[in-house]
Amino acid sequence: MNIAGVTGFSSPGLPPGSLPISTVTGEPVARVPADATVADVARALMAVDVGAIVVGDDERPAALVSERDIVRVVAAGKHPTTVLAADIASTKLIWCDAEATVDQVAARMMDHYIRHVLVERDGALAGIVSARDLLGVYNAYSADDVDSA
Repeated sequence: MNIAGVTGFSSPGLPPGSLPISTVTGEPVARVPADATVADVARALMAVDVGAIVVGDDERPAALVSERDIVRVVAAGKHPTTVLAADIASTKLIWCDAEATVDQVAARMMDHYIRHVLVERDGALAGIVSARDLLGVYNAYSADDVDSA
């Protein structure tokens, strides 16, 4: 099974919602420098095929830019090469512990009406999980249920 880019993961008998979120965060976190423009962020998102990126290099980041943030810049008629990522970044970031379950993180996303949650382990950023990642987990298990029926 391949869950959100993590190959070889298997958890027979466990419902998908009880999996630790750390099983979903397999890739290194993408970052742009603190002085990056929105255009820089867009290029970086495309280069690493993710939907959100950390601004700056702090061990515990304070800013995140998503695809939706970029769309807002363009829709407002601003030019992405002249707008700094730090000026549009979300700074009220929602975190979870790496051992939180998929269901707990999904509930946190719903409670805060957000699409990305930062995952920490020992006080440091360990990954970012998106709503799309969680859908992949639930879908992978649904497909297994159909295949075994």
